[in-house]
Amino acid sequence: MLVGVRATFKRPCRLLSGPLRFYASSVNTHSSGYDYDVIVIGGGHAGCEAAAGAARTGVRTLLLTQSTDTIGALSCNPSIGGVGKGTLVREVDALDGMMGRLADKAGIQFQILNRSKGPAVWGQRAQIDRKLYKKHMQAEILNYRNLDVRSASVFDLVFDQAFSDPQQTLSVGGVQLGASTILLLSAISLKASFMFTYIKSGSRRIPAGRLNEAPSVGLSESLRKAGFKLGRLQTGTPARLAASTIDFRKMDKLVGDVTPSPFSFLNRTVDNADNQIMCYLTRTTPETHRVIRDNVHKSVHIQETKKGPRYCPSLEAKVSRFPSKSEHKVWLEPEGYDSDVIYPNGLSCSLPEEVQEPMMRTIPGLETVKMVHPAYGVEYDHIDARELNPTLETKKVHGLFLAGQINGTTGYEEAAAQGVVGGINAGLASQHRPALTITRADGFIGVLIDDLIMKGAEEPYRMFTSRSEYRITLRSDNADLRLTRKGRDAGVVSNERWNELQSTAKQLLEATSALKSCDLSPQGWCSHGLHVTCDGVKRSAFHMIRLPQVTIEQLMSIFPLLNNFDKHILVRAGTEGLYEPFLARQEADLRVFLEDETLALSPRIDYSVIEGLSSEVRERLGYLRPTNIGAAKRMEGMTPASLVALLEHAKRTEGVFKIANTQ
Repeated sequence: MLVGVRATFKRPCRLLSGPLRFYASSVNTHSSGYDYDVIVIGGGHAGCEAAAGAARTGVRTLLLTQSTDTIGALSCNPSIGGVGKGTLVREVDALDGMMGRLADKAGIQFQILNRSKGPAVWGQRAQIDRKLYKKHMQAEILNYRNLDVRSASVFDLVFDQAFSDPQQTLSVGGVQLGASTILLLSAISLKASFMFTYIKSGSRRIPAGRLNEAPSVGLSESLRKAGFKLGRLQTGTPARLAASTIDFRKMDKLVGDVTPSPFSFLNRTVDNADNQIMCYLTRTTPETHRVIRDNVHKSVHIQETKKGPRYCPSLEAKVSRFPSKSEHKVWLEPEGYDSDVIYPNGLSCSLPEEVQEPMMRTIPGLETVKMVHPAYGVEYDHIDARELNPTLETKKVHGLFLAGQINGTTGYEEAAAQGVVGGINAGLASQHRPALTITRADGFIGVLIDDLIMKGAEEPYRMFTSRSEYRITLRSDNADLRLTRKGRDAGVVSNERWNELQSTAKQLLEATSALKSCDLSPQGWCSHGLHVTCDGVKRSAFHMIRLPQVTIEQLMSIFPLLNNFDKHILVRAGTEGLYEPFLARQEADLRVFLEDETLALSPRIDYSVIEGLSSEVRERLGYLRPTNIGAAKRMEGMTPASLVALLEHAKRTEGVFKIANTQ
């Protein structure tokens, strides 16, 4: 995703068809003609959230995409959310992003994953109707205030000066749309889903983006010339199957939750709550694995050494890594209400096309299956995300923000999370306003960005709750309390959402107070069938909710006062009661973390002169240039002795200074 500021077409652009929508009453106008503050390149999930985020800052924004028809397309699996990923969607929503609201409209089966465990690791997930999601996204993005959307292919980036020194700092100057069309600008947000990409099936290598789409070849070369370190990653997608050729009677049925949980904090229900579809589960067989082993040598995608996804591996990789397993799960997921296409989650592969159908026919229920189109692998360029700042602006090129798969991540949710931050910051930068920075203490979005900019991505990065050391605090249920105020301070949260947050916060305080005031003696609790130690100590409902056998419904039946509150508010207040014994310790950890984060490091520190640092640490500090002591502490290879040497040098040379704590 690319974002640009104050852009003007050098000449009238033929790619801009139809009337342009300007909102002069709400934004500052510049010169006449095609004048924009922010340019977003790429209409995927990162690009859409970035364009909308920039527009919400009040600047005039342009989204360029190869085809407006692909805006909102779910290019791989027809689902949104999951463990860790669902929290990202809720956080995007808390910043007034679109993904959560649109998933509530287009979802056709909803489920809370990990429900047998605590709420801190629950994962909201929804099967999505591809056509509905695309329809709702296009309806929103094509009518978004301060945002214009046009079809264009970007072939190159234009910088303010020629390349002469690998260490020089550039500023983005424009983008080249064709042989004669240059768009001038002062900042860009780039979301190129697949740069310099090959689709691979068997021994064939085809230059392409997604199936039947062109790759962004010129952008890779532009970034390489600008001094960015590029790497290669690979992923894949399974075949699509004809539902009419599948015997679902041989499979396990998977139903959604009776009462769906919406992604958006603005919703109390979802559009299709009473019309949820069925998914199915089957498994591979030893014969499936034999076919794979006999043909894996024909797959160039598997034979090459590029890193693939560890947590969503191809079927060939699973058979190779786990030779003792006789079966692997395969989930059959419908792609929509009026679609005959089935997505076989778990059958991603890059075997030759002629082998794929025979391989799948060894799986129960798929004995006569027909492919709609084959599976294939994808190999693509990505930049080293350690060359980004926490705002997602690049260190080498001022005004250039990157988000999405270009940074080495995988998944719609990870892309949207980066897009909303990158787009908002591009809009804020164009107005010389303070950036929106989300730390590891603020949310999973902060964990995602911090992991990327500190460690890079040697394999496609996927979000999990286990990546966060503060997951008891950073739950999906409280994303609004954590992030909506930060979004409001940045000017990107609507009055509707802000009023909803204030109302929710007030109700939560009142509900928590009511739960604490409702107490009974041990004998009193026992009289209601809830047995506790008979020690004469009264226990409140806020305390009792920690017991696994106690539910909010039981407490509401015991204490009529609690029926004055909406059930979803009581559930949220009860979750706070569940984790109260652990929150005090985690809050102490957070205070230490935030103290380190407020000790900012000067970007001009000369690490080569600091005594007591190993050459390895010097090299890494010079490359990463951490923005604060906390980031330096998390850097790979940093030792306690090196950290002391760095801090002492920085204090002696005024290379460290205290910044305001905005938490």
